[in-house]
Amino acid sequence: MQIAEFLGAIKLLADEKNLPEDIIFEAVESALAAAYRKDYGKPGQQIKVKINPENSTMKVSRVFNVVEEGEEVTNPESQLNLEQAMKLKKTIKPGETIETPLEVKDDFGRVAAQTAKQVIIQRLREAERDVLYDEFKSKEKKIVNGTIQRLEGSNVIVDLGKINGIMLPSDQIPSERYYTGQRLKVWVSEVEETGRGPRILVSRSKSEFIEGLFAQEVPEIESESIKISGIAREAGSRTKIAVSTEDENLDPVGSVVGQRGTRVQSVLTEIPNEKIDIILYDEDPEVYITNALSPAKIDKIKFDKKNKVAKIWVANDQLSLAIGKQGQNVRLASKLTNWSLDIVKDAEAQEAKKVKDKADKKAKEDEESNDGGESKPKEDVIE
Repeated sequence: MQIAEFLGAIKLLADEKNLPEDIIFEAVESALAAAYRKDYGKPGQQIKVKINPENSTMKVSRVFNVVEEGEEVTNPESQLNLEQAMKLKKTIKPGETIETPLEVKDDFGRVAAQTAKQVIIQRLREAERDVLYDEFKSKEKKIVNGTIQRLEGSNVIVDLGKINGIMLPSDQIPSERYYTGQRLKVWVSEVEETGRGPRILVSRSKSEFIEGLFAQEVPEIESESIKISGIAREAGSRTKIAVSTEDENLDPVGSVVGQRGTRVQSVLTEIPNEKIDIILYDEDPEVYITNALSPAKIDKIKFDKKNKVAKIWVANDQLSLAIGKQGQNVRLASKLTNWSLDIVKDAEAQEAKKVKDKADKKAKEDEESNDGGESKPKEDVIE
């Protein structure tokens, strides 16, 4: 066998498959061992082939397992008892393996060659799957760029470069319409190993997708100077994000929004139909809830800490703002703060407002009445 030419072919194969050379070597060595056993060995034997690329040589050996003392040899083709093994190597111990050299052959029959080919193909497929799995496992919980390859029923198949990802209906933004060739960003939510290779689940609806987008746009989040302390999202509609920092010289909300809103606009470019509220996190539940219900103004809050319920009073003109369209604002604020929020009208504030409005109206009427009763000053007549 021309080892030098053989090694050159292995390098070409490694480049073509984009696999490390050592993985190709392992596959080829296993294939040659299977071919050798097929033509020159017996079933049950353990044949080992080792290629040395540095000096272009190949060694073939037969491997025996040394059984534990008291155990019987069940397969004489691949097992030795301790007495037999010590004749070959005096320092051998039970449980170890021993190798005996075999003659190197360079002519394999058609059946053996076909066996070797099948072993190489199978091992290379497994190696490619392992490499892909390792690569995308490192990208799990991160944002990657993709292109929609096709739509399969309600699932969206996204081309991620070397492999496709699956975006299930629950991971899609309800208001978005997907089409073949569309470029978009996705969140790699899960990478799992299967018999047919890695299965990659991607998402655009999860809250982590928004966190990932902001991490890409806001260096302070990536460096952990600013922390996303909470996030509540209804994909395609609205998201509330609470941010915080331990740096007194840093404005977390302003940093995330960016100068003239440039940073948040970059995120909105990826999800144009979604509104994003960025609020300041606070350890004080009253302050945090007040911030979370923005833009509504809160009159007072009463806490039931045992049941984690907060009763919130707002003026009548703030009620619709606090609740939001179809209850969305209070629902997201509740999810963000982990408090059950009960919004009620503030009767006292409403009554005080009525009294104030009535007093303002009376004062205005009195002012107009006084203006109408005063006599106008006479004009000087010039003769």
